Amino acid sequence: MKGAMKVELPNLLKDKDRHGKTRIYYRPPKQNGKRFGKMVRLYAAPGTPEFVAEYRDAVNRPAETSARSKSRPATLAKPHSLRWLVEKYKASANFLTLGQSTKKARNGILESICLSVADTKYGQVERGTLPFVEMRAKHVRAVRDEKIGLPEAANGRLKALGQVFAFAMREELVTTDPTVGVEYLPGNSEGFHTWTVEEVRQYEQRWPIGTKQRLALDILLYTGTRRSDAVKLGKHMEREEWLRFTETKNRNSRALSRRGKTPKPKHRAIPILPELRASIDACPSGHLVYLVSAHGGPYKETSFGNSFRDWCNQAGLPQCSAHGLRKAGATIASDNGATTHQLMAVYGWETLKQAELYTKAANRIRLARDAMHLLVPPKNKQSA
Repeated sequence: MKGAMKVELPNLLKDKDRHGKTRIYYRPPKQNGKRFGKMVRLYAAPGTPEFVAEYRDAVNRPAETSARSKSRPATLAKPHSLRWLVEKYKASANFLTLGQSTKKARNGILESICLSVADTKYGQVERGTLPFVEMRAKHVRAVRDEKIGLPEAANGRLKALGQVFAFAMREELVTTDPTVGVEYLPGNSEGFHTWTVEEVRQYEQRWPIGTKQRLALDILLYTGTRRSDAVKLGKHMEREEWLRFTETKNRNSRALSRRGKTPKPKHRAIPILPELRASIDACPSGHLVYLVSAHGGPYKETSFGNSFRDWCNQAGLPQCSAHGLRKAGATIASDNGATTHQLMAVYGWETLKQAELYTKAANRIRLARDAMHLLVPPKNKQSA
């Protein structure tokens, strides 16, 4: 190796991150033409006894352990550094009982925080190498504000750090939580664009009944399901013109809540509306599920979302998405007089908060319509 490395050690790789900082890894050698185990990051300064010790630990790490360790990177974190705390958190029940998609997303956020660079009196340093006990609210704000142009990403960083330090508080690794009191950035309060009735009609004109694209729209609109459930709906779930299924969201999650309870799976029962029945019958899939991909099998959630967005683009609706259609259904139902409890039954919500977002908006429209005439001053009575 070049640079400050004084000792010739085999199977080392060197590269630079996006900030120009050099990174060194140990890569296990091939055995019988195959490489077993993952690369291991070495953090100590090259040529030091600490570096040699890290190297030896990496060499002696069992290959089968590295091959099975898919939930977190095989790294040796500096003791009591932020990365060390993150690794402790990722090995805890608080992280391991999360759903797979949540774990993957949070792991990515925490890894990006550890690899980000902080300005210190010693120069720019990877945050993951800094002592976590010295982290203060101003440092948390700096982590958040690196994504200030992307409010949702910035808030995701703050939330992830909050979970790590909540774990540290429970384990008595810190006495104060530096994330407490750090404000979330104002984001897009409207979230996904909510389809209008006119946009629904425009999509229907582009994709008539009998097409898979139209069937996708009708399933999302007339069941109120998320795309994770829409791709699984099919004949095997039909019972006397009702669809009966268990929601995918939180179905297998064992995440621990603050009260120590795990979320219960939501069992749903939805009547098949005549509009949906007509669309299903007009586009038989030849499969148990209603929606079949070009490969002849059920869609995966992500690929279906991407395909549906393409179909929206082809209909001249680039602002529209599958989730926005779910919101549109709730809005239309509320405008037609659906109560909060009726919306909760249709969409599987367990609290009034989500349903009230739609019923309150509809109620305001109705109240404004009924009250507008009160703005007109009464005509002066003519004297007799």
